Amino acid sequence: MKYILLLNIIIFSVCVNAQTKISFPSKDGLDISADFYEGEKDNPYILLFHQAGSSRGEYKEIGKKLVQLGFNCLAVDLRSGKESNYVVNETAKLASEKGLAQEYIDTKKDIEAAIEYAFEKNKKQVVLFGSSYSASLSLVLALKNEKVQGVVAFSPGEFFKPSLDINQEIKGFDKPVFIASSQREYPYVFEYDAAITSKIKTFFKPQNGQGEHGAKSLWKNCETNKEYWLALMLFLKQFN
Repeated sequence: MKYILLLNIIIFSVCVNAQTKISFPSKDGLDISADFYEGEKDNPYILLFHQAGSSRGEYKEIGKKLVQLGFNCLAVDLRSGKESNYVVNETAKLASEKGLAQEYIDTKKDIEAAIEYAFEKNKKQVVLFGSSYSASLSLVLALKNEKVQGVVAFSPGEFFKPSLDINQEIKGFDKPVFIASSQREYPYVFEYDAAITSKIKTFFKPQNGQGEHGAKSLWKNCETNKEYWLALMLFLKQFN
């Protein structure tokens, strides 16, 4: 009951937390743009990664609400993307100007750099939060990185075959994980169940509607957003 009450407070409250635009270098020196949603200094960090053709703007609503749940959040512009919610992907724009590769797989170095950056802020393990292709990469990169304590993956999938097989790469995944999808996507994402050995794993799909692809499932214009939020809140409470 208390979680339903908290959910209603978060969903219907007017979020006044202002994000701050920051930058930090990727593994190859490219400047990465990100929005920092600031909570208490010692709160753990959730790193927010967007889907294809998108930007850090994908998390304009989400980041502020996660701060209310007791986290610091960093919404990162990966080098593969365009824009979301009228926010241009500045990392992708800069990568294009420099003639750098911008395939999905090239964003791995950006995710790795974000992990290092956030961990150095308060020396606490981070949570990775991915959307679509970045959800898949979050699972892969979290597996052997001791600075990552868990993963939230919205609509992960096999976006990298034949060069990278996600199901094979994440075998033995033993960290807390929350995997969400639309109803249509659920049979495909559930194929990762056998590869994930963690005792703390959630596979979620909405019951009262189709849902959306990726983190858009949490946007207020998604008819099933409350279902997603409640399930996500119950998962995240273990980290703070």
